[in-house]
Amino acid sequence: MTTPSLSRDELLRYSRHLLLPEVGVEGQQRLKNARVLLIGAGGLGSPAALYLAAAGVGTLGIVEFDRVDASNLQRQVLHGTKDLSRPKLESAQARLRDLNPHVVVEPFPERLSSANAMDVLRGFDVVVDGSDNFPTRYLVNDACVLLGKPLVYGSIFRFDGQVSVFDAERGPCYRCLYSEPPPPGLVPSCAEGGVLGVLPGVIGSLQALEAIKLVLGIGDPLIGRLLLFDALRLRFRELQLRKDPDCPLCGPERRLTQLIDYEAFCGIGTPEAHAGTEITPRELGDAIKGGRRPALLDVREPYEFELVHLPDSRHIPLRDLPARLHELDPHGDLVVLCHHGMRALEAVDLLRGAGFARARSLAGGIDAWAEEMDPSMPRY
Repeated sequence: MTTPSLSRDELLRYSRHLLLPEVGVEGQQRLKNARVLLIGAGGLGSPAALYLAAAGVGTLGIVEFDRVDASNLQRQVLHGTKDLSRPKLESAQARLRDLNPHVVVEPFPERLSSANAMDVLRGFDVVVDGSDNFPTRYLVNDACVLLGKPLVYGSIFRFDGQVSVFDAERGPCYRCLYSEPPPPGLVPSCAEGGVLGVLPGVIGSLQALEAIKLVLGIGDPLIGRLLLFDALRLRFRELQLRKDPDCPLCGPERRLTQLIDYEAFCGIGTPEAHAGTEITPRELGDAIKGGRRPALLDVREPYEFELVHLPDSRHIPLRDLPARLHELDPHGDLVVLCHHGMRALEAVDLLRGAGFARARSLAGGIDAWAEEMDPSMPRY
């Protein structure tokens, strides 16, 4: 592999790196020659992309298919108010080009899947996972192990974060830490549970740091270690991780040799799996207009209900629902709603198990209702 030379502008731009004996000209040239792939340009991907670009990583691949939403701007510092409704990839490319025109951004405007992951990841040296869901985390991990790529992992929720480096050739993989995903709905997303805006800045920056160390071959990477961060107490803890001898992917008796259906593995069914248990905002609106208004049950937290709710909806937080089933009519039509739909599906499972055969969840939750049926309704 040829080593690119540094221009006069680059020598000045990276002068503080060049003064570090652990980096120097040779290390900076190695960064310029590196190819790092970011999964996502959101909360974690934003700071990671900014610092990797600023550090002079020559090629940054970014996998992202979403658009900038106002609720992103509290933490996704790669984007600005002027970028609302713009594809995040476009916004990211413009910001990174302004930050460092020497960096090449390779965009992948698609959802990562078992069909394309191997082709996307194959051309990169290091993968940084900024995804926010379990199917993608297992998918990225498995593809990295099969391709022999190091993976910089990060996750955030509310006030807590995690960082590690998974490199199956030198230590455990993500499956060694989490052999099975949690049941669907057990771990709420940031959209459901919230996240402190500065937290992904801390964790994403640490991910960028680990990626740079891997490229330079310096320091002690987080291989075999899981770093836990508690923002409220400002404490770091470290857990030692060991390779699982029974890991189906990186263990001595590998049973996984190709990518699988990760939605099914994580228990997230296809739309057909929820057939009969969901109602769309449009269908609910038509029922109300037609005089067939069902009873509405809102299972969000009290502070969410106070922010915004549909008229005449009964409020019973999900955690209180088992003890308050007697307040509901088991024979009538009942539509359950939450913020984005996951908690409502969990509530419907509980209700149908208790004999509420006509209980359904509002697909997409109250956020989908606001977007599709009532644009004047506040969104959060």
